[in-house]
Amino acid sequence: MSFFQLSLIAAVALLGPLLALPRKWHLPVVLGQLLAGIVIGRTGFALVNSSDPTFTFMADVGFALIMFVAGTHVPVRDKAIRPALGSGALRAGIAAVLAVAVGIAIAFAFGTGHAPLYVVLLASSSAALVLPIVDSLRLGGPKVLTTTAQVAIADIACIVALPLAVDPPNALRAAAGAAIVAACAAVLFFVLRWLETSGTRGRVHDVSEDRKFALELRVQLALLFALGGLAVAGHVSIMLAGFSFGLVVSAVGEPRRLAHQLFAVSDGFLGPVFFVWLGASLDLRTLAGSPRMILLGICLGFGTLLVHGALRALGQPLPLAILAASQLGVPVAAATIGTQLHLLEPGEAAAMILGALISIGASTIAGSRAARTFSDAKPDETGKGAVAGTAGGSTATA
Repeated sequence: MSFFQLSLIAAVALLGPLLALPRKWHLPVVLGQLLAGIVIGRTGFALVNSSDPTFTFMADVGFALIMFVAGTHVPVRDKAIRPALGSGALRAGIAAVLAVAVGIAIAFAFGTGHAPLYVVLLASSSAALVLPIVDSLRLGGPKVLTTTAQVAIADIACIVALPLAVDPPNALRAAAGAAIVAACAAVLFFVLRWLETSGTRGRVHDVSEDRKFALELRVQLALLFALGGLAVAGHVSIMLAGFSFGLVVSAVGEPRRLAHQLFAVSDGFLGPVFFVWLGASLDLRTLAGSPRMILLGICLGFGTLLVHGALRALGQPLPLAILAASQLGVPVAAATIGTQLHLLEPGEAAAMILGALISIGASTIAGSRAARTFSDAKPDETGKGAVAGTAGGSTATA
């Protein structure tokens, strides 16, 4: 990779904010970045090489940061969401059971042998996409809280399960690696909480802010990369390392200044690099030449809507049920991991992204309809007070 290519990547990634500019569309910034990567990558003009080691490593760093920021936006400390955890867990569990039936049916119909992977995809939700929509539309009330809890639980469970589902023959090894990463994340939680309650973190923050040292950012990045290295050594996706550490930081409490710094590093540079890399690595020509894979993507997308929409029978309003079907992080991670390990059929990674885009389109419409019923803001206030940015669709509130 050269500086000219890096400049090109940064420039084309601006397509993300341009497409997301109209607020009423509620499009995630990552959509434009994926499209930009497709145009300059294998599908388009081949201006960048997605297999370049430098490009790939920078994308991996961006992936870890994206999942970390997504984890920090799971409302672990929100007391209002705790009473809704039981109902949310029940709905997430029922969706998982339905996903088993639909996922097995899809895998059997297409003969890919990837039923466990499809089950995880169908059961997943994206807190990193849903929470910004909820914030920007000022959705509120008990039913919205229950849906938020459902999305958070499904997101966490599917991120943990994905490495096991992508490569079933090595599931035990992946499970051991995941357990080690989770244990280290738990240790970090107690250490960081002690630093917070003892006042050490506050004193370091004051010195760092006064002297412009950015110590908190440096420490968080060092810990994140250490967990990422541990995940790689344990044959686990760095996705799990990033997301688990994000949950730890969310549980301890993320300083506002650190949130803005991480937002700048992730959404301003390394996040777009990852999504452009992912788009560049997809070969949609293979998908275009394979009606079977196009149909697979459509089935995955509408299968996700079916699984989550069926929760309408439990009393969940249909717009909220479809909103909970929104997904991006898990399909992106599945496409990334499957591509890196050469476990997917030609065009299958693109099919999974297509399915995710279908869910995003449906959830965008559902969010707008939900705003008519569940908005807790006055009509002239809707959408104000929150500044949305994406790291895989994440939000940074000013």
